[in-house]
Amino acid sequence: MIKVRIPQPLQKLTGGMEQVEAGGKDVKSLVNDLESKYPGVKDRICDDAGKIRRFINIYVNEEDIRFLEGDATALKEGDEISIIPAIAGGQQWH
Repeated sequence: MIKVRIPQPLQKLTGGMEQVEAGGKDVKSLVNDLESKYPGVKDRICDDAGKIRRFINIYVNEEDIRFLEGDATALKEGDEISIIPAIAGGQQWH
């Protein structure tokens, strides 16, 4: 499994947990696995087209996926994912 750090605004969807485990061959499938375990998470992370929202930063082992392969970034057992909402202005979390 892959460890996923959950930002405070999404912890209400994970029962208050700061870290959860999920699986997936890439970031996109990991988000889908998170959604299956914690309904509502994907809507907060992805837009209507299924793309990662602009104000959400996702890191794989401390590397921003924007500089890797985006949501196609490959994942492996033991990876650590951080989901970090942008701090400044912009869209509000639900």
